[in-house]
Parts: sequence; structure tokens; C-alpha cells
Amino acid sequence: MPPTVSAPNSSMEPRPNLSLVVPIYNEAENLPRLYERLREGVAPMGDSYEMLFVDDGSKDDGPAILRSLAASDPHVRVLFFKTNFGQTAALSAGIDHARGRVIVTLDADLQNDPLDIPMLVRTLDEGHDVVSGWRRDRQDSAVSRTLPSNIANWLISRVTGLPLHDYGCTLKAYRREVFEEVRLYGEMHRFIPAYAFWAGARVTEVVVRHHPRVAGSSKYGLSRTVKVVLDLLTMTFLHSYSTKPLYVFGGFGGLFLGLAGLSAAFVAIRRLLLHGDWMSPLILITAVLVIAGIQFILMGLLAEILVRTYHESQGKPTYALREILGAAEPNGPSASRVAESCPGEAA
Repeated sequence: MPPTVSAPNSSMEPRPNLSLVVPIYNEAENLPRLYERLREGVAPMGDSYEMLFVDDGSKDDGPAILRSLAASDPHVRVLFFKTNFGQTAALSAGIDHARGRVIVTLDADLQNDPLDIPMLVRTLDEGHDVVSGWRRDRQDSAVSRTLPSNIANWLISRVTGLPLHDYGCTLKAYRREVFEEVRLYGEMHRFIPAYAFWAGARVTEVVVRHHPRVAGSSKYGLSRTVKVVLDLLTMTFLHSYSTKPLYVFGGFGGLFLGLAGLSAAFVAIRRLLLHGDWMSPLILITAVLVIAGIQFILMGLLAEILVRTYHESQGKPTYALREILGAAEPNGPSASRVAESCPGEAA
């Protein structure tokens, strides 16, 4: 059974100027207050907006609350995942289905302040493509959250060349064009400003408010730091060598073959000039280096084939939707993405 789409009069509904994308996982206690705060935040900006909540397989009463909000407010749209896919997939789904010219993302735990949304949009309209929030006065544990985050921010800034104080702040505003070539995997949602910067986008940072969590529990711990480092390594590799992986693997292969040549030359010189024995551990080391060098070069060639296959084929989303509530654009990206997310179920 394909995901159901509830879209009364969607053909006559204009595209909103602003899309608020909010990933949600077990935040039932915060949802009523979050909804009211979002309404307060967008009130100064007029009526052309949508709230797009993405339920990431919540196991509490959140889905029931979201259904009630969607039924009572035409500005609310809800995407329900079949199971928990993670924050990056939830943001990716929300961005895929957002219709506004400006997309603002934020967390559902009320630590981000929706009243900062107009400021982010105004800053975007000053000529920027991405506006990233900076939680300068962060209300989190200094040891388990703030310190690892500061280290990660410093590392990401050094590697990417985009100096931001707070890559981990979900409260960000984007022009929708930023996402035309972006696919999100792992924990890579925090790297969107860097992706945009590499593509020539104008990125800036503004100080936003940050509040202590008053309900629910944090979904993150120290293990996230390790994931960030691994994703940073992946992102850097993909940015620099995604279209030429043979340069990396071939480089290692050439290095190992060069070391094998030096090892073999040493053995030959020792035998011919110093009258040493042919049999030596260096012979085994030379053989291992030759095999490793050849393997790296072959892996590089295989990676080249995979890269070409990837770039010439249709990309697939990283999530699977069960249901969509709220207005949807007919024959637009929403319909096509839903069909892609449920292969074999489309009519």
C-alpha cells in the first residue's frame, strides 16, 4: 500500500514563501508548546508559510498530536516515517517535500527559539544563501555536549575552510536552491553550510537564543562526536575525490609499489655488493608491498566504475514514508519522491 496523501484543493493552493522543517522523535511533551511558539515566530511574516513536521518513527503520543494539528490547521503538513531513520533522513525528507522559497530547519525540543525565525529570514534577504544559527550562550552540559561540540566545530571549520562557531545548531535558514544538488547521509545535515560554501553559496552566521530542555530527553551523547569525525572524513573525500577516486587509491598503490622497489633494490645491493644472503625478511616485505600496491590500484579502478555508475543513475532517497498529511503539490517533486521512496508500490 503506497503512502496516502491528504491534499484537499491542493491544485488551487499557491506555494508558500516559507517552509519550516522540524524533525521529531519522541517529543510529545513539547509538541503543543512548539506549535504555539512556531505560530508566534511566523506571525510577523504574514500568512504564506507551512509547518512541515517529520515524525521519525516516534513511539510516544507524538503522531496522534501531529494528526490533530494537521486536521485543525491547513498550514501544517506531516510526514510519518515507517521506522526511525535518524535526524539527517528526517531533515532530508522535510526538505524534499518543502514548497517554500525559503526553508528554515529547527529542532523540536524547544531549545531553538522560533522567535528567531524572522531574524534569520531577514538576514537571508540581505543577500545570503545560508544563514546558520550560533548558540553563543548554550544551555547544555559543558562536558558531555558543549566541549565535544566546540572541538567538532573547530575541526570542521579547519577542514572545510568555512569558519562557523556552531555547525551543530539545527536552526538555519536556506534558499531552496541550495538543496538542488545536496543529498544527505549519515549525520551530514550539519555540513550543509559547508556543501553550499563549496558550491559558491554565500554563508553567514547570526547569534540565536538557546534554552535549556524542559521536557523529554536528549537523543545525543558523546558517541555523536565520533560519527561527526567519520562523516567529516567521508564528506572531505567526496568533495575532493568523488569524481576521481583513482587519484587516492592509485596514490597509495604507487606509494606501496615505490616502497617495494626500494626494498628490492636494498636486497639486490646487499647481495651483489656486500655478498649477503638473498633470503631475507625484506623479500617477504617486498612481495607484500607489491600485492598491496596492485590491490590499491585495482580498487581505484573499481571505484572509478562505481562513481560513473552513481553519477549516471537516478539517486534514491534515504528514507521510506508511510503516510503524508496535508497539502501536496500535484505532479511536483513530492509525488515523484514518494514514488521513489516506495519502489514497486507506485501505481
